[in-house]
Amino acid sequence: MENTLKVQIWSDVMCPFCYIGKRRIEGALANFEHKDKVEIEWKSFQLDASFKASADDNIVDHLAVKYGKDKAWAQEMVDNMTQNAKNSGLDFHFEKAILANSHNAHRLLHLAKKYNLGNELKELLLKAYLTEGKDVNNLEILSTLGQEVGLEKTIVEEVLHSDAYSDEVNNDIATAQNIGVQGVPFFVFDNKYAISGAQPEEVFMETLEKVWEEKSSMSNVKVVNSTEGDSCGIDGCD
Repeated sequence: MENTLKVQIWSDVMCPFCYIGKRRIEGALANFEHKDKVEIEWKSFQLDASFKASADDNIVDHLAVKYGKDKAWAQEMVDNMTQNAKNSGLDFHFEKAILANSHNAHRLLHLAKKYNLGNELKELLLKAYLTEGKDVNNLEILSTLGQEVGLEKTIVEEVLHSDAYSDEVNNDIATAQNIGVQGVPFFVFDNKYAISGAQPEEVFMETLEKVWEEKSSMSNVKVVNSTEGDSCGIDGCD
């Protein structure tokens, strides 16, 4: 598309700040004069590609073990994140969250992207994990979500019961590593500027306006915020 501003977003469906960041950039786009010229591309990132869930896993215990803290500390962290989400109009229910490996969800997202349905599926996957307490590694659930956004059942089933798009997922993760992504969400604007974390809406707006004004120039990716925003990395969420 001519005069399109492309925003690539690395994120994981298991990342609460990725959902918050999605809402914040959407809020900025709603007030951006050239919003109809902005193309969003979701890129895969896994906070823990080797994660294997068990039936006894829950988010509070998981965080306590991960950080070497007690359950009260972990619960406070969850409560603070839930309130943070409410400030962006989101309703998190960590008490229902089912911890899962997100590789299959990312494979399905690549299928959806092929049909220009990536943003719609991303929304449903984040909501499924963070609000509805659904297992986003369950193939039946993934199939249902894929069909909800308009993907054909036979195509969805074929992808989910194979290793299709695994290379694409791994390539996204490798690209993130190459450009120095330490945590997600991570936003790259027209391959010129980057924002790390779920920054305030005004930061996204300023960047959108700046990139639009400079569309005729080319440069390397530059991180435009001096401090990292809320994000989740392989060592946890900050």
